[in-house]
Amino acid sequence: PNIVLILADDLGWSDLGCYAADLHQTPHLDRFASESLRFTDAYAMPVCSPTHAALMTGKHAARVHMTIWSEGSLSGPKNRPLLQADSLHSLPRTETTLAKHLQQAGYLTALVGKWHLGDADHYPETHGFDVNIGGTHWGAPHTFWWPYRGSGRFGTEFRYVPHLEFGQPGEYLTDRLTDEALRVIEQAGDEPFFLYLAHHAPHTPIEAKPADISYFQSQLSSEMHHQNAVYAAMLKSLDESVGRVLEHLEKYDLAKDTIVVFLSDNGGFVGIDGKSGQTVPVTNNAPLRSGKGSCYEGGIRVPLMIRWPGVTPVGSVCHEPVVVMDLFPTLLAAAGIAPTADSDMDGVDLRPLIADPAAQLDREALFFHYPHYYATTTPVCAVRSGDWKLLEYFEDQHIELYNLKDDLSESTEISLRHPEVVSRLRKQLHIWRDTVSAALPTSNPDYKTTVESK
Repeated sequence: PNIVLILADDLGWSDLGCYAADLHQTPHLDRFASESLRFTDAYAMPVCSPTHAALMTGKHAARVHMTIWSEGSLSGPKNRPLLQADSLHSLPRTETTLAKHLQQAGYLTALVGKWHLGDADHYPETHGFDVNIGGTHWGAPHTFWWPYRGSGRFGTEFRYVPHLEFGQPGEYLTDRLTDEALRVIEQAGDEPFFLYLAHHAPHTPIEAKPADISYFQSQLSSEMHHQNAVYAAMLKSLDESVGRVLEHLEKYDLAKDTIVVFLSDNGGFVGIDGKSGQTVPVTNNAPLRSGKGSCYEGGIRVPLMIRWPGVTPVGSVCHEPVVVMDLFPTLLAAAGIAPTADSDMDGVDLRPLIADPAAQLDREALFFHYPHYYATTTPVCAVRSGDWKLLEYFEDQHIELYNLKDDLSESTEISLRHPEVVSRLRKQLHIWRDTVSAALPTSNPDYKTTVESK
């Protein structure tokens, strides 16, 4: 089968209509959900590059040593109790990516949009993609409006999106990336293709079409969770993009032979505006706690839908916890490719769930590792086992325990009530960290002097 993998950037778990959004209107994705297997307990990494790395390799970001976004690996804050863990800036070329496996099996492979896995020596072309439209080491565009370039928004560097020539004033990035994706589908002809459409939306800068913004401003009411009309308008363009891709597959009679996957790279952004330093809630992840960067559910739980015609039960819902690495072995198996025997594979083939959404995977726990600082967190790692979830913070080793079945919002910390669960999960977490050789933060020798000198 052909494979279309659509990744949204910073889309929160409750941002889509089919995941109970209120202000946001996503009719195309809602219809797609009704034709797909929709996961309620799907997870990504807390930020972007680690998710991209996990998706491409089938390995946990901690195992690949990419635990923070690419630029963030260069230097962390110097005035905090810990120095952040080391993280690679680029995905090593020794990794055999999903695209590389598919390319070797005769697929046309194309990335359209965000790459964010390293510098020019590690661009998509070096990792198994025949076509790279727009993929660079940057994690966000300067602007969503043509010509998509400029400086000053993300520091002084000049940013641009390559291979998007011949644009027009008023052209919007989400639409243009979709145009390019449709062209890939057309050009594939009779060849099987892997299209990785990694949208920048709805990542900052939060920009959308004026008419759409006006419409959502008119729809706002005070009791809604979602209160950002510009963000809602961005999602409208993202939703239309998915609709256009699905329509194109129908037009070329490819839909029945194409697996389509839609997911987000991390939880919704509730963070800090770079220019003003003010907290600007871009979206609201309620009922989940916190957002992007955090190991609370709001940072790591994401929408995930898979449509595999004739295989996925139409309009079904799966509550089994799954994670972004699982797509690697699942999609390779769907393409009839056996990945090289690699003991480092962290992903699990989801085909048993695809056949029976009520099935359970043979997996004890899911692990999360963010040994860095962010607006929403201090360095932390976490484990989910069944309904239990434990977080361990590196600054003071304090532990938090939640039962997600009873307390999805992680509002009631219950570690003192369940010492035996804490002991078991903490042990699991530490063994896992050792197994994947996870990089850990270290104490900052200059921290006290820094604080005293203020």
